[in-house]
Amino acid sequence: MTETHNIKIKRNMPYYPVFLNLEGKPVLIVGGGKVAQRKVETLLECGAVVQLVAKELTPALEKLRAEQKVTHAAMEFQKTQLSGVFMVIAATDDTGLNQKVSQAARDRGLLVNAVDQPADCNFIVPAVLRRGGLQIAVSTSGQSPVLAKKIRQALEQEFGGEYELLINLMGQIRTAVLKQGFAQETNQRIFEQLAGSVLLQVLAQKDWTEAAKMVNQIVPLNWSAEDIKKYSTFIG
Repeated sequence: MTETHNIKIKRNMPYYPVFLNLEGKPVLIVGGGKVAQRKVETLLECGAVVQLVAKELTPALEKLRAEQKVTHAAMEFQKTQLSGVFMVIAATDDTGLNQKVSQAARDRGLLVNAVDQPADCNFIVPAVLRRGGLQIAVSTSGQSPVLAKKIRQALEQEFGGEYELLINLMGQIRTAVLKQGFAQETNQRIFEQLAGSVLLQVLAQKDWTEAAKMVNQIVPLNWSAEDIKKYSTFIG
């Protein structure tokens, strides 16, 4: 006799992909360990105003607190700490506490992520490959974070540091072109020609002279090799 198992398959609804502008937004993180530290570091890069609730902080988080880059709001979580908060992340090793934080946040209609507890999240964080302004997010809708990470690592080989140079330069070109007041069709043609050119490969070689020649052939900006280098390597 063959034993059968009745497994109820739950349909996993797709998530709506979105990139949030967190500059100046207050974010509450409950937790002070290594996981919380990684979340804090990424949030600070995005300009968020981070408040921490934790009994203990890692040395790196303690350093950020001493430098006044984050605020250590309290040692214990209280619902009142959610007042005025834009986003909440529960990143403790206490499942029950994470659930409590999540429920309190959702009751107030806040964005909340409980690390490694999908059922207690109303948003999830994808695996992200960053090359300056270029961000490639990989998600399995919470079903296999390990697979998402593996795909992101594979993409790292295809999208190297030259993409950061290209994105930086394209941003500066776009600003300059839009100031010219060309017709929309002209702008579209310029951007498509640039994107379809071998500019990426030229920038990968850091041949600023050839890059300047190529850009000026497509759009009359009269930029020099030094201009191209400056705009490609700009860090802002």
